[in-house]
Amino acid sequence: MKKLTAGLTALLLFSPLHVFAAQSGASAASLGNSLPIWSCIPFAGMLLSIAIFPLIREDWWDKSKPFVVLFWSLLFLIPFGIAYGPHVAAEHLVEVTLGDYLTFIVLLFGLFCVAGNISLQGDLAGTPKINVLLLFIGTLLSSWIGTTGASMLMVRPIIRANKWRSRKVQIMVFFIFLISNIGGCLTPVGDPPLLMGFMNGVDFFWSLHLLPVMALNVVILLTLFYFIDTRAYRKDIADGFKPELRSEKDRVKLHLEGAHNIIFLLMIVGGVILSGVLPASFPVFAKGPALMGTTLSFASIIEIVLILLAAFLSFRTTGREVRANNHFTWDAIKEVAILFIGIFITMIPALLILKARGADLGLTQPWQFFWITGALSSFLDNTPTYLVFFTTAASLGFTSGVQTLTSFIPATILMAISCGAVFMGANTYIGNAPNFMVRSIAEENGIKMPSFFGYMLWSLSCLIPVFFIDMLIFFL
Repeated sequence: MKKLTAGLTALLLFSPLHVFAAQSGASAASLGNSLPIWSCIPFAGMLLSIAIFPLIREDWWDKSKPFVVLFWSLLFLIPFGIAYGPHVAAEHLVEVTLGDYLTFIVLLFGLFCVAGNISLQGDLAGTPKINVLLLFIGTLLSSWIGTTGASMLMVRPIIRANKWRSRKVQIMVFFIFLISNIGGCLTPVGDPPLLMGFMNGVDFFWSLHLLPVMALNVVILLTLFYFIDTRAYRKDIADGFKPELRSEKDRVKLHLEGAHNIIFLLMIVGGVILSGVLPASFPVFAKGPALMGTTLSFASIIEIVLILLAAFLSFRTTGREVRANNHFTWDAIKEVAILFIGIFITMIPALLILKARGADLGLTQPWQFFWITGALSSFLDNTPTYLVFFTTAASLGFTSGVQTLTSFIPATILMAISCGAVFMGANTYIGNAPNFMVRSIAEENGIKMPSFFGYMLWSLSCLIPVFFIDMLIFFL
């Protein structure tokens, strides 16, 4: 901790703080225009820490994550507070923690708890065909119980089915591609960016327009996965790895333990839907207690209460043996909670700059919105990124297309923004929270996952060509 404090002090003393302070007369409304680009350095440092430290000092990283998060957060907040005033810094800290992070982590926590109390048991050998089937089922579920819900529900069954295999990294990588991201594009429940679109006037079922794009991507990726997994499967068999064979009498039929938790899963989904429906239908639900200019709406409070109640009831009504069968631990949700609070705080300047200057990027074509939304969603939170370019498109003066609360957006442009935000969250581990949770659970179960950059090699080689096909077919 002393080294951390000393390092922080040195960086503050020798950083060009006078450049930051020169902007101190700026109002909160013009922060995005006045913030220097280098104010994003703590965010870049946060990402590089996640990428590099597990490779060079894994044991140290496991113990020191909270201190690293604190270091980069303070490296942004202290200069920001000196330049613009402690009150402005506190306002933005409250906004990002109370307005964004709280509902984000409560939803992940609820889904993690409830899904951890559902266990798919039975004799299921992880052959390429079975793996394709499980990935396909999970992809379909993602739009209806959310990418996080589907990921937490399906990750342990697919790990158990393949526990006899030696080569299985590709299974978890494509799991993240399909179930944790691409599958969530058909409804506002599937992924938070689409929920924001729904709250801004887009029809609930409009996202079904993305079905052709999703279908093409799923077919291409499942076909690619089948060939990769078949090759790995044959090598495993040749090396003597075989699934455990049981006699007819000892075989266990496929069944769900803790199946009643599906009710609590639906309860969480209902809470998410209500948080979007209530403020639009009854404006009183958009109000609520406020702290330093940030309002925690009554709709959000209802959502939080329903989610936490579902998690509580799930644990009270489910036997410990179900969680034992799932090898349930708290490590994955702890890691996500710690790392993402740092990501949320340090990305404040990046989002402020993006919101202020996004309209100046000269975006007019669907393919441009697709790539810029997707590229930024790969590293920033895809929900505010979606909102930035949703707002940008709505300000371009279109007179026809999809009706929103403020204006029209051409259907192709809205499709491009939606696909970019949802699909390209798969490009990195931090592009979407379920990515990190799946990685953590896989490693808990003995699967050595790729590093941050190693995973990006997978996404660059497997996903980016598919996204180019999307552009050529749908967005040019």
